[in-house]
Amino acid sequence: MATPSPPHQPTAPNHLKKPLIRVLLTFILCSLSYILAFTTTASSSSPNPSLLLQDPNCFNPKKTLTNHQNPSQSLHFEPNHTLFLPPNPPEILQFFPYCPRNFTNYLPCQDPNKEAQFNLTRFFHRERHCPEKNETLRCLVPKPEGYRRPFQWPKSREFAWFSNVPYRRLTVLKKNQNWVRLEGDRLVFPGGGTSFPKGVEGYIEEINGVLPLKKGNIRTVLDVGCGVASFGAALLDYDILTMSIAPRDIHEAQVQFALERGLPAMLGILSVHRLPFPSRSFDMAHCSRCLVPWTGYDGLFLMEIDRVLRPGGYWVLSGPPIYWRVNYKGWQRIPQELEDEQKYLEDVARRLCWKKVKEKRQLAVWQKPTNHIHCAQKLKTWKAPKLCADDDPDAGWYKKMDACITPLPEVADIRDVSGGALEKWPKRLNAAPPRIRGGAIVGTTVKTFNEDNQLWKRRVLFYGTVLTSLFTGQYRNIMDMNAGIGGFAAALVNYPVWVMNVVPSDAKNNTLGVIYERGLIGTYMNWCEPFSTYPRTYDLIHADGLFSMYKDKCDIFDILFEMYRILRPHGAVVIRDHVDVIVKIKRITDPMGWNGKVSHSLRGPHHPEKILFIDNSP
Repeated sequence: MATPSPPHQPTAPNHLKKPLIRVLLTFILCSLSYILAFTTTASSSSPNPSLLLQDPNCFNPKKTLTNHQNPSQSLHFEPNHTLFLPPNPPEILQFFPYCPRNFTNYLPCQDPNKEAQFNLTRFFHRERHCPEKNETLRCLVPKPEGYRRPFQWPKSREFAWFSNVPYRRLTVLKKNQNWVRLEGDRLVFPGGGTSFPKGVEGYIEEINGVLPLKKGNIRTVLDVGCGVASFGAALLDYDILTMSIAPRDIHEAQVQFALERGLPAMLGILSVHRLPFPSRSFDMAHCSRCLVPWTGYDGLFLMEIDRVLRPGGYWVLSGPPIYWRVNYKGWQRIPQELEDEQKYLEDVARRLCWKKVKEKRQLAVWQKPTNHIHCAQKLKTWKAPKLCADDDPDAGWYKKMDACITPLPEVADIRDVSGGALEKWPKRLNAAPPRIRGGAIVGTTVKTFNEDNQLWKRRVLFYGTVLTSLFTGQYRNIMDMNAGIGGFAAALVNYPVWVMNVVPSDAKNNTLGVIYERGLIGTYMNWCEPFSTYPRTYDLIHADGLFSMYKDKCDIFDILFEMYRILRPHGAVVIRDHVDVIVKIKRITDPMGWNGKVSHSLRGPHHPEKILFIDNSP
């Protein structure tokens, strides 16, 4: 007989199946999770693994970095700084390849292997000639065999490891002039130069006897044909910042030596295009046997020096033809040729309305006028040169030079300084620059200038909580890829660093003139192209909003590979941008082998601005 089925028991209703209840419960759980996480991070001194970003090195067991394995790790993340990002998709977890060994010192835009393709006239072959898009490398430039961490500043001013810049040519060619010596595994920089073989200090004292180097009137200097930048190194003792430029020529790597020493320098040459600086940038320009034909091309190169000199600025020349009566035999030159050369030089300087301050033995010094009231009247009586017409005097990116005088801003009185007088250094750093006071920078006022200064002071202090070596001398050469009005560099001025302030040539506002008026240095640049420097020359690279600016202009892959090329091993990168851009960047930098972590900015966790901190420690 069949057993009857038990009576059906009614089941209790499951409220979790109701959509509204499920949404409400999810919201409550997420809120509790956020509160608990915030409380934990605010009270705990040890990192919370659930909040840390995925380390790219976990895909390479041989390169995993932890605080236990490397106690000197420069990136230090407190838990409340970090936020979680999803790991990279599996298809891009492979690391990018290294370039071949012969690319160790690769110069994309000054490649000596391509010089023969370009015209030699006016040294055009040594200007920037960047690779076409289909020639761009997508590999990581390797460091040389035996590379060692550079000496820390100020020791780096005197010494460098030969394995880092393995060039012997200068140690042979300039042996008698004491540019650089090779002693064992070290390069030693005794401070000599072509015009000062016994040491640059005595040479600087000669200049100081003519010009007020110690009074704060001279802060920014351009050194043309800089050698290993011993002149700029010596001027640091006077709190003077020198932009040293030289081409890659038979001396091979003079700019690389300078940067390895921790001195501001970049590849550059007076040729067809203007120098990548705005008008009225430098308080002084200097040439010590720099091999520039100042009297050639109708004085064109002197006119370019005039453009970048500030009103009242100085031009200092030593070497041919100055002091030719004594030195013509040593120069192996014909006296009459040198005499004619000096006469022509003096004539060009007179037509530029420069005043000769003094000629004493090997030195000659001229001063640019503070305005063009008298000069404009004189130029009417001369056939050449004329004032440049319908021209942007600050244009300095692939802008061809013209044989004309860049006009100074108009003034009301003969005693006024064109463009506005500057404060003495260091007061000029935080005083509102004349270009801002005069309304030349759209959207920037004296008030917003002062607010920007305070903002960057807070941001730099925050950077120091993550990059714990920022203020201790581990970083010396710093680049700001999108410098704005120089607030980042200004906030670092009291630390043992210098900053190359880069203003993109296609930025909405051309602010590089403001940066120079503050007593800082920098250059124009289009980041769709490589920078004019050697590999491994910067300790820290800072990019604020740069990738948002360039995301529709060129491939950010190329910008990141260029950053890898110029960043030193043990260096760091700080990228501040929109969170969507940061996510995209990190998916590229992880396979580059960079140890990156993302942080909230000072604007808080709900603001889309985030910061990617990258460590390049090997």
